[in-house]
Amino acid sequence: MFLRTESFKEFLKFYPVVSFLVGLHFFLWILIDVLGLGFARDLESFGVGVNLFILQGEYWRLVTPIFLHSGFTHALFNSFSLVLFGPALEQMLGKGKFIVMYLAAGIFGNFGTFIVDPDAYYAHLGASGAIFGIFGVYVYMVLFRKHLIDQANSQIIMVILILGLFMSFTRPNINILGHIFGLIGGFAVAPLLLRRARPFSIWQVRAQRTSSTRSDISFDPNRWNQKKLPIKKYGKYIIWGLIIFLVLVALASGSF
Repeated sequence: MFLRTESFKEFLKFYPVVSFLVGLHFFLWILIDVLGLGFARDLESFGVGVNLFILQGEYWRLVTPIFLHSGFTHALFNSFSLVLFGPALEQMLGKGKFIVMYLAAGIFGNFGTFIVDPDAYYAHLGASGAIFGIFGVYVYMVLFRKHLIDQANSQIIMVILILGLFMSFTRPNINILGHIFGLIGGFAVAPLLLRRARPFSIWQVRAQRTSSTRSDISFDPNRWNQKKLPIKKYGKYIIWGLIIFLVLVALASGSF
C-alpha cells in the first residue's frame, strides 16, 4: 500500500494529483531559490503565512503556504512523504476528493496556527499540515473503517504518526500547531470523503506480478528445500526501517 512499485510513467498516470503537487513544490523551489527571480521572490513574500497579515484580511495566506517551502531539503522531504502516503489515498478517494482533503487539512492547519499562536509576526510555510491531514484520514480508517486498511499498514501509520508528533514537539523551528490542526482537519473530513471509498489496489500491474510469481512457485518441486537468503528474510524490515527514518526526518522538517 505504501511501498511504491510503479514505474515513473505508471506513477504519473495512476496518481496525477500527487504528481502535480510534487512537481509544483520543485517548480516553485527552482523559481524562488535557484533562479532567484524577482517576481518569484515577491510571490513567496505574498504567499507566506503571517498571522498579522491574515488578521488584516489577506486570507489567501491560509492557502498559499501549503505549496511553498523554505529550501530544497524542506521541499524534498515533504514531497517524499507525499509520494509515499498520498498515492493510496488518491486512488481510494478519487482525484476530486483527494484535492478537497489535502486543501482542507492544509487550510485548517494554517487556520489553527493563526487562531492559537499569539505571535502576530509568526511566519510559516510548507505542506506538512496537509500531509498530517493525510495521516488524519488514515487514522480514521484505523479506528472506524478497518476494512479499508489492513493491520500491517495500520501499525505502520500509527507508529510513524506517534513518532512524527513526538519529533514535532521536540525539534526547533517546527510549526507544531500546523501539524496538529492539519491532522485534526484530515480526521474531520474523513467521514464524508470515505463514504464510498474502496480498499487500495495496484490494479493489473500487481495482479500480473502476483500471478506470475505464483505460477513460478507452483511448478518448482524443490521450493521447500531452497534456503532463504538473510537479505530476503529481513529485506522488508530493512526497507521499512529506512522508510520510517526518512519519513520522520521529513515530518520533523516541519513548516517554518
